Amino acid sequence: MARAALQIIHDRPASHQDGTYPRPQLVRAAWAGLDREVGFAYDDELAGLAQRWYETPEPFTRRILLPFPPESQASLVGDTDFHPCVWYRLPLTDADVEAAGHQAGQRLVLHFGAVDHRATVWVDGHFVGSHEGGQAPFSFDVTDALGDGPHQVTVMAYEDPLDMTQPRGKQDWQREPHSIWYHRTTGIWRTVWLESVPAFHLARLAWRPAVAKGYVECILEYPVRPDPPVDVEIALTHGATVLASVTVQVSERTTTGTLDLPGDGWTLAHDALLWSPESPTLLDAAIVTHGPDGDDAVASYLGMRDVGVVGDRLALSGRPFPLRSVLEQGYWPESHLVPPHVTALRDEVELILALGFNSVRVHQKVEDPRFCFWADKLGLTVWSETAAAYVFDSSAVARLTREWVDLVRTYESHPSVICWVPFNESWGIDGVSTDPAQAAFSRGLADLTRALDPTRPVISNDGWEHTSSDLLTIHDYTWSRDVLVARYADGIEALLRTATAGPRVLVVGDAQATDVPVMLTEVGGVRFVPESGADTWGYSTATSTDDYAERIAAILEPLRASPRVAGFCWTQLTDTLQEANGLCTADRVPKLPVERLRRLVTGE
Repeated sequence: MARAALQIIHDRPASHQDGTYPRPQLVRAAWAGLDREVGFAYDDELAGLAQRWYETPEPFTRRILLPFPPESQASLVGDTDFHPCVWYRLPLTDADVEAAGHQAGQRLVLHFGAVDHRATVWVDGHFVGSHEGGQAPFSFDVTDALGDGPHQVTVMAYEDPLDMTQPRGKQDWQREPHSIWYHRTTGIWRTVWLESVPAFHLARLAWRPAVAKGYVECILEYPVRPDPPVDVEIALTHGATVLASVTVQVSERTTTGTLDLPGDGWTLAHDALLWSPESPTLLDAAIVTHGPDGDDAVASYLGMRDVGVVGDRLALSGRPFPLRSVLEQGYWPESHLVPPHVTALRDEVELILALGFNSVRVHQKVEDPRFCFWADKLGLTVWSETAAAYVFDSSAVARLTREWVDLVRTYESHPSVICWVPFNESWGIDGVSTDPAQAAFSRGLADLTRALDPTRPVISNDGWEHTSSDLLTIHDYTWSRDVLVARYADGIEALLRTATAGPRVLVVGDAQATDVPVMLTEVGGVRFVPESGADTWGYSTATSTDDYAERIAAILEPLRASPRVAGFCWTQLTDTLQEANGLCTADRVPKLPVERLRRLVTGE
């Protein structure tokens, strides 16, 4: 019996956390958030390195409120002009170190939730590391860099606003947002935080549930190979019931522990233990590493569910799952790609569920892990998409691939994540139909994703020009009921063989199967601005509340009636800058009564 691990679950079950911990599936008892008002400077002349700004407070005459990007009003800066290089000076106080639980002999680790796009970090004037990739979290052991105090963390962030090889998503390369693109997000834009760990500690954790076979794999990664080997306790519970516990001996950097659940495989979790949107059951877990310099105790959680295909339907744990999804830009007027407060992440999940959706496609952005925690907790499935580059060359291939690998490894344990989407609408691979190299990149990144995580479907290119997708997804903004009925009831097989309703062919090459589930993953886009909005747009425009409701029904009813369409994704959840096609305003106010929208979405 893994008694130490069970005690961790009893004392602080990860499934019951309040949603503030920045890494919700690898939780330690103490941490210190560093989001606060700090020193800030623009470096438009790129002089900071030569002038050694990391050693002096003199350039930091501005103030910025973390973690908000300087383009946003919430940051206290609110400057949307081109500023490719920015600097931060963060105080690191004795109270921060104490709050992180630091003790003699331990290591102090500085974490960054995300910095866009290339970050260089110093502590007390000493270089501690650099990182490239605007969405992925990273961390540095800063113990040996600490001076006598007071301590200072200095960060230089560089993002060329005109560099199209950089994965940028919806960040505009023009000075002002145009068409479907939004303000840039430069520098620090997710939580900066501190924790203390033993020298030998758990660096990464991943869960691989196997529902039909009745076991769970726990993948453990450590910074170095232990010598001699160490024992690690792993325990798994459901409420007060101990489901499984095991002690494994770790002799390599990466070890997999297997926890066999009680029962006969599939039937063991058929009711009480399965995770689904209707019943988002989370199992609590803990891992205690008995290292040479002390124990490292971590709380975690997981959801028992498989994702696959049954016939022509997407399935969760063998059961058909009709997808009712909504496109989510993850953008707020005052804080841009960052939620205005951490509780807004829970609010967003609750809003999506209240409107009748069972899934969300976070568009051209990987959302904060705490959003995925609330999706896990409340029962919302997530399609995980990443930000696109806009050219194809070896630099773009390398940058997107590196960042995507980090993102898949970061989010793979969330039960809410049911699909990976590395490409959207041929962005960055605009010649995929004619250029064998671009088609190879699309297929290759899809296969690389399957190698990283073999447990979920992968979309090789959402919308059209599929090369190696497990689901065929189509983007179609037609708003005519008659056209949609004909297209997806009578003529869909011809559509699959030839072209999408959009501007490109649906399938590229012979490797793409067409006997897989078909989904309309961008539909709708109906503009409705009751009071104003001459400078806004949508794919069609409603003139009244009743007209708006009728347009939604005219689009969704034919899709629900089609025997071949396995789900849809409505564009979009909220108005965003010049786009007025949200079901809600930019301030998250529904444009129709919630119950009316819910009936339109669900068809009930």
